Amino acid sequence: MTPPAGWYPDPSAPHMERWWDGTAWTGHLRAPVAPGGPVPPPPGGTGRAKAVALCAAGAVLVAAIVTGAVLLREDDGDARANAGPTATAASGTPRTAAPSPAPTPSGPSAGGPAVVEDQLNGITFPLLDGWVRPHYIAQDDVVMTTDGTYDCPGDGGVCRHGLVISRTVTDTDETSPEVLARRDIADAADDAYERTAFGTDPYGGIESHQAVASGPVAVAGRAGYFVRWRVTTAKGPGGYVQSLVFPSSVGTESPVLVRYVFDAGEDGPPLSEMDRITKGIRPAGDAAGGGGVGSSIGP
Repeated sequence: MTPPAGWYPDPSAPHMERWWDGTAWTGHLRAPVAPGGPVPPPPGGTGRAKAVALCAAGAVLVAAIVTGAVLLREDDGDARANAGPTATAASGTPRTAAPSPAPTPSGPSAGGPAVVEDQLNGITFPLLDGWVRPHYIAQDDVVMTTDGTYDCPGDGGVCRHGLVISRTVTDTDETSPEVLARRDIADAADDAYERTAFGTDPYGGIESHQAVASGPVAVAGRAGYFVRWRVTTAKGPGGYVQSLVFPSSVGTESPVLVRYVFDAGEDGPPLSEMDRITKGIRPAGDAAGGGGVGSSIGP
């Protein structure tokens, strides 16, 4: 059972109201209507809205069912029980709305671009053309890779032209995004292009590195910091690594570390895609957050 169409508090911006068409959230927003004030007509003036007016008793019944379902889920200890917002219907009668329709984990949102979700840190990443969700990856915390593999230029094995890794920083009390990013970048380079944990040397080791960019950046509405290196390897074209750190918007707000590994050369992904992925990071369930002043991270 789902509640009828109507205006409910926006799950991602409770100070606004979003139109629920009876099956899914729409793109229509409005400011909350004061009690006794004029009520804007429903978007599009559809027959669904008329059905709501004719079925007020049915709306009350649905609200009672949804309320009971939420209470039962709270009793069961389900962490999602509080996801259902309380709202005031267009008629001004308070009622309980259904939970916000949740996108399929690690899948595309309805009618929108494909995304990959990091549920632990409560963020999503845009899945750009040429990128796929990880398959048969031994490395932990990989959220996406470039499509396809190639023979590593060093000791053999299989390599990928691009990786994006997301993890929570838990091994230190330090919370400064700049300090954490500067500390991590050397480890990021070693993990990507030095000898692996399995004893292989896929790129012949790192011969040198050069810092090419760093600075503050807005990520998912939070102030973060990034450091980017150009790495030269003994074999192959080398590549670029980037450490990006920003506070999580969920839980204890522990710092989130995102590593980018892009092969250099014509076969590697365009370096601009680091910027595009960073700008596209969003809090889970919020299609409009992120970016803002300071979101540009230069060439």
